[in-house]
Amino acid sequence: MDSIAAWAAQLEWGRIWGLLITAAAAVLCITFHETCHGLAALAMGDPTARRMGRLSLNPLRHVDPVGLAMLVIARFGWAKPVPIDPRYFRNPKAGMAVTALAGPVSNILLAFVLTGCYGVSLFYYYLTEAEWLYYLTVFFMTAAMLSEGLAVFNLLPIPPLDGSKVLFAILPERLYWQLMRYERYGMIALVVLLMTGVLDGPLGLMRGWVAGLTEPVGAWAFDLIQSFYF
Repeated sequence: MDSIAAWAAQLEWGRIWGLLITAAAAVLCITFHETCHGLAALAMGDPTARRMGRLSLNPLRHVDPVGLAMLVIARFGWAKPVPIDPRYFRNPKAGMAVTALAGPVSNILLAFVLTGCYGVSLFYYYLTEAEWLYYLTVFFMTAAMLSEGLAVFNLLPIPPLDGSKVLFAILPERLYWQLMRYERYGMIALVVLLMTGVLDGPLGLMRGWVAGLTEPVGAWAFDLIQSFYF
């Protein structure tokens, strides 16, 4: 027992809590993102995601364990792709574009909500100094940042990211389907760009722009709750 206690005492509990909070935030953002892909596809006429049980907020239906671990550790990960059958779409290119865009847009909307929750939680933490409120506040902040990051990352016009499907939708039909055949090689290019840091600048600028839109919501929520007390 003494050896177990000594081992536990050496653990960096702050870092462990940080990883757990980040993992929980990533699960929320990924689940919401993928579910909205499926909902958009259904709205455009494709029932494939619904038939395969992907129109669910159950994380187990969407989260890839390895992809989640990579997202938490390296800030680059993936989920189980939502199955889409463009043959159901009246206009396949437009259907794919709308379905793809639904993911990033949903994450931006989620970031607004999470930032508002952060403002409320932060006020109550200052008011009570409750430890559980501290961790809840950190969760909301982390989830909002991850949701913003997931949105801007997926908007990059690099296959297989959502942004590529939106961009390809404006291309001629023949060229569109030719490029879609090489989608798998886009992942290799994406990994290289991430490892070399080429995308750090553009991603930072894009996320800063989105954060500039969402952050005032947190301040507004904080001030609103404060007005009921003082």
